[in-house]
Amino acid sequence: MVYQREVPVRTRARTQWVDVTGEVEKAIADSGIIAGMCLVASLHTTGGVTINENADPDVERDFFHKLNRLVPVDDGYRHAEGNSDSHLKTSLVGLSVGVPVANGRLVTGTWQSIYFCEFDGPRGRRISVTIIGE
Repeated sequence: MVYQREVPVRTRARTQWVDVTGEVEKAIADSGIIAGMCLVASLHTTGGVTINENADPDVERDFFHKLNRLVPVDDGYRHAEGNSDSHLKTSLVGLSVGVPVANGRLVTGTWQSIYFCEFDGPRGRRISVTIIGE
């Protein structure tokens, strides 16, 4: 069985994490799938998806601090829209994550959450949640 849903995500800053774990878990519950895999994917070229720690807000700060040092906002890029760094950061972080599903729930570690990573906000965004299983 395959179940798919698009979930809206609203961001408030140029760069930020949005914890989408609750929305993903709701999609799994609505799907009726007990065991399988869940794919969470960004539908944008300037926003990614990652799994990271949900306990210490400094992890988010450190994440964006390091990415901004690796890929500065203004570094002589040629892309006319002025958001080249956002495209590069999205490619580095990735557009999707896959998480196992067991007993109708995400199989994650104690401190793990799924985050939409905004690199060119604030904006209205969308993620795709696809659950495959039985």
